[in-house]
Amino acid sequence: MSKITAAITAVNGYVPDYVLDNKELETIIETTDEWITTRTGIKERRILKGEGQGSSVMGAEAVKGLCEKRGISPEEIDLLICCTVTADHIFPATANIITDKVGATNAFGFDLNAACSGFIYGLTTGSKYIESGSHKKVVVVGVDKMSSIIDYEDRTTCIIFGDGCGAVLLEPNEDGLGIQDAILKSDGSGAQFLSQKAGGSAYPPTHETVDAKEHYARQDGKTVFKFAVTNMADVSAEIMEKNNLSSDDVAWLVPHQANKRIIDATARRMGVSDDKVMLNIHKYGNTTSGTIPLCLWEWENQLKKGDNIIIAAFGGGFTWGSIYLKWAYNS
Repeated sequence: MSKITAAITAVNGYVPDYVLDNKELETIIETTDEWITTRTGIKERRILKGEGQGSSVMGAEAVKGLCEKRGISPEEIDLLICCTVTADHIFPATANIITDKVGATNAFGFDLNAACSGFIYGLTTGSKYIESGSHKKVVVVGVDKMSSIIDYEDRTTCIIFGDGCGAVLLEPNEDGLGIQDAILKSDGSGAQFLSQKAGGSAYPPTHETVDAKEHYARQDGKTVFKFAVTNMADVSAEIMEKNNLSSDDVAWLVPHQANKRIIDATARRMGVSDDKVMLNIHKYGNTTSGTIPLCLWEWENQLKKGDNIIIAAFGGGFTWGSIYLKWAYNS
């Protein structure tokens, strides 16, 4: 019997309509379009507007479109993993809200929180259910409404983050396509440099935590940048070496869209030319768990069956890792 691998068989994305560009940010905080673009590569980001509109809204839209593209009923989904740091609620899981909204009545679901590395953690986790033979259709959603935890008076964060969602369908493959390998890592000592301090069990919400703005995401930009450049680049090179891949063998690098300088450093470390790097940070900013599937969605028509793809991410916590996969279909 051939080895079963987990292959991506469909991908879909969703971004809100509202565009927050750098010119508008100039009216909110002391900054300029040139300053933002030079340091991050970001020109604009999408924002989900409306009362009661959470991450599940974007997740449901992405999953509905995913099922339509693949020609399946939501009832065929066995498992839905929602990768997010901006869940609709502490509980229930946003995954379960999404399954209800789309009619995935036969799926169980759970949320996975690994910050900006969430999608690669979720993709690796979902692949194990496929490889075991226990599940046939696993949906991995990467979604974040970062605008809900961003202080728009904090220039270090509000210029970076946006809202968005991407989703992929994993199915069994016996032709050697799909996910080949993954390297996932974490270092909890990095929590102090990029986190949302209050709102959890250690620091429950109080008037004091709200007044101190401790429910917003905070980061030490220089420290995070240093760790991200080193670790995201190293783990990408590591997975290539482990699988005997040269830069010529790699068709595409799909990097987490955190900062263009981090992306450029990763590509250089891998020896991959710019024309092989998926880049949409200028349009969407950092959508945390959403960046990688949004890239796959936008580049889907350029992907060819058998393409060697390296996915890489780095996130708060710290979390980081890379995945090597062979693309499984032609659009």
